[in-house]
Amino acid sequence: MTSFINTDPRAVLDGYERWAVVGWSPDPARDSNRIAALLERIGKQVVRVNPRAADAGAVPDLAAAGPVDVVDLFRRRDQVSGHVDEAIALGARAVWMQLGVIDTDAAQRARDAGLDVVMDDCPAIVLRRG
Repeated sequence: MTSFINTDPRAVLDGYERWAVVGWSPDPARDSNRIAALLERIGKQVVRVNPRAADAGAVPDLAAAGPVDVVDLFRRRDQVSGHVDEAIALGARAVWMQLGVIDTDAAQRARDAGLDVVMDDCPAIVLRRG
């Protein structure tokens, strides 16, 4: 796990209620689907974001998600930067980059804008750590 820039992941998981899961898939075998369901089971409000999954209840982009506390990114590293900039512009309070998603420049921009940042971690793993 990359910790030099991370906010305490447990603090983000416990402290924020409305999450946008960017890159959500309607396929129950996909991690994004499982994590969105897990977040809901622990009482979080989840907005699913995927322009190709509107028929499954997703919104097309972060702007359509409305105000959110956390932008949870299930995107490839080369697509993270723009979503981090959107999160900053929308007034999100945190950005969470899933396992294997590392963009230190985007993370630093988020930190500089006052957002909490979790990078290269997963809420399910954080919950198991206790």
